[in-house]
Amino acid sequence: MVTFSFRQAYAFPVWQPVAALRPAMSAAWWKWVASTDSLTARLQAAGAGQPFRVRLLRQGAGVPLHDEAQALGIELRRYAWLREVALCVGDNPWVVARSVAPLTQLKGQRLEQLGERSLGSWLFRQPDLVRGPLEATSGAPRFAFPQVAGVKSRWGRRSVFQHGGLSLLVQEYFLSTMADDLRLSSR
Repeated sequence: MVTFSFRQAYAFPVWQPVAALRPAMSAAWWKWVASTDSLTARLQAAGAGQPFRVRLLRQGAGVPLHDEAQALGIELRRYAWLREVALCVGDNPWVVARSVAPLTQLKGQRLEQLGERSLGSWLFRQPDLVRGPLEATSGAPRFAFPQVAGVKSRWGRRSVFQHGGLSLLVQEYFLSTMADDLRLSSR
């Protein structure tokens, strides 16, 4: 059983088009980081029957980070809806994610009611969903995430989803616990 404590990571990730990081990434990691299908579905399949769950870490209104506001095309210091979760397979957090959406665009979306359900399970059911280009980083998340001895972020990715007038930035960081459980290389 993994116990959760939380730490704040402050290193600034450098976001690049995902293809720019391809040479630094193993083929196994590339399949995860560059995939454009539902990460929730991929994690459930890779878990080989282990229970999948979403652990809600934080949710509510807050000020997005500078690069998040820039990615969404909103003014700095404007409040947005923020959601941070750990996607766990078995007892291990495999991915931590942060989603950001302008408060002015949330009308009727009811995202705050997701609780411990995956955002992807809702998002990928939207018929008019458009996903923007994937960006990737080898930097650590800049938000609180479950800190277990020796657990680090391997790769991060992000993209902006568009649906019915809503712009939603989704950032996902793959953790070393996932690499260990799936026997993925360190790069």
